[in-house]
Amino acid sequence: MSTIVQLALAVGDRVSLSEASALTALARESGVAAIRLADTPHTLDPTVTASHLAGVHSGIGFVAEVPTTHHAPYNTARRVSSLDRATGGRAGVALLAGDGDEVSDATAPDPAAADPARRWSEYAGVLTRLWESFPSQALIGDQEAALVVREELIRPVGHDGVYYRVAGPLDGPSSAQGRPVVVADLGVLDPAAVAESADVVVVEHAAGADDALTEALHAVGRDRREVTLLGRVPVGSPADVLAWVHEHRLDGVELVPAGGAGEVAAVLRAWATEAAPPPTLRAALGLRAEVAA
Repeated sequence: MSTIVQLALAVGDRVSLSEASALTALARESGVAAIRLADTPHTLDPTVTASHLAGVHSGIGFVAEVPTTHHAPYNTARRVSSLDRATGGRAGVALLAGDGDEVSDATAPDPAAADPARRWSEYAGVLTRLWESFPSQALIGDQEAALVVREELIRPVGHDGVYYRVAGPLDGPSSAQGRPVVVADLGVLDPAAVAESADVVVVEHAAGADDALTEALHAVGRDRREVTLLGRVPVGSPADVLAWVHEHRLDGVELVPAGGAGEVAAVLRAWATEAAPPPTLRAALGLRAEVAA
């Protein structure tokens, strides 16, 4: 498998929305799998930005950062699922570990629980179950037979955990890729916390990351080939970075240029390939399609 490239952008901070649009076009031409949109006090809302950019540029994926803080799982699932369907299966969420939200906290099964890693794990699990609760094959739309959906294929979530109570199901069908991609950053989170739900894991310190992730995945019955491991890098020679990727058995990189639009464009040109865009974000990230059982 060729080296996967994901580009991180801080739209509204380091680059403007119009610059981000031009960079998205260049990223697509350069063979970038996805653009990760940062969520900071100085950036535009990542899901809104992704919707805007996806409406202008096709053939590239968008990963919106969403913190657990202030965002209820059902609301996040619904918003990202809508983006995923609108982009033909090219959306994902980089779920950031944090606190709760006023909707969920009001009915939290354990109000005293406060571990960001455990909260992340439960939140991510709820997201995936919600996205799988309404498979695309359940939507019939047969006007003559007056049959809109196959109700037997739509499953309530009925989640009652430590941090969240979520009934479900979601109110819309899955996309061409089955469900959106879940991205996890190691740091606050360790491999064990993300092993059950992460599709993509991003690390800054690559030494030993592949072994640790492989062990954590094995403990929950998953294979290392089911998860894409990216190393986060600022700028540098592609040859040097690729040597680092191969040394630590990573699947690709998340490029995080420190400067503005000019620097980002230079980085993209240095990393450009002529690979044709895969049909979905999961395919672009080397993941299999997710189909609800």
